[in-house]
Amino acid sequence: MTVADADISARRVVEPGRPAYKKIVEQFGQDILLPDETLDRAKLREIVFQDPASRSFLEQQTQRPIVDDLLTWVNDAESAYAILVLSTGLGKWPMMQRLLVVDATRDSQIRRVMARDKNSRQQVEAILNAQPSREDRLQDADDIIVNEGDLAGLEREVEKLHALYLALSEG
Repeated sequence: MTVADADISARRVVEPGRPAYKKIVEQFGQDILLPDETLDRAKLREIVFQDPASRSFLEQQTQRPIVDDLLTWVNDAESAYAILVLSTGLGKWPMMQRLLVVDATRDSQIRRVMARDKNSRQQVEAILNAQPSREDRLQDADDIIVNEGDLAGLEREVEKLHALYLALSEG
């Protein structure tokens, strides 16, 4: 199965030498670079979530390249179906047959992102506040997985949907 992940695409489109990378460095300066010349994503997050104009600039440089990268990934898929992983809750795209939302409470989201990215609660809340609400994300969902239990329960839900998606791809 092909999984086209927007987070991976978002990292790819800002790799050194890529057009978005060049524009971002021109705008924000060398201070946002790590010693290996890659973007210091934590430093960039601090800037863009404190300044709406900076956030808008960053989105203008990255959104179209991310979408293009994802479309290439999905169009090149040779599996029975492809999964497009988005964390922004943009709703159902015309190319999608079904929209699966993996849901968790806001407290769980905050706790997980803080642990994963070592961000402050305030920074995680700013990130979440910039995204569509939970209600908006769930609005267009064809399928929902509630990710609040143990890993075994999550795996069972994924297996059920995998079987459904295989059946739908054959029909």
